[in-house]
Amino acid sequence: MSKKESHARLAVLSSLILDQHLAKLQACAVERNASLQRLRDLAPKPAHQLNEIALATTLLRYEGWADARRSEINQTLARQTAAWLEARTRAETAFGRSEVLRKIQMKTEKKQKY
Repeated sequence: MSKKESHARLAVLSSLILDQHLAKLQACAVERNASLQRLRDLAPKPAHQLNEIALATTLLRYEGWADARRSEINQTLARQTAAWLEARTRAETAFGRSEVLRKIQMKTEKKQKY
């Protein structure tokens, strides 16, 4: 197998690995963004129909319930963020390797032309 063929095969494999890491990164980002949206959705909505005492009581109970949900979501979000950072690091490494192989392949092709 010539250097050109070897470099071409390595470039294809590297590209496939990069695609795999990018897909994992995207999946982690989607999950993480869903958790962030769940946190935003816990913000209280205005309730103008209630009198002041009923409104205060309702908001107090809601905040107690929402704080428990926020705690659960934040734990999940921490795990998702760690997974996302790991996936991003792996994707960056795969991208770097893919670029190096692409440049080596280009150099090899230029040398073979001359």
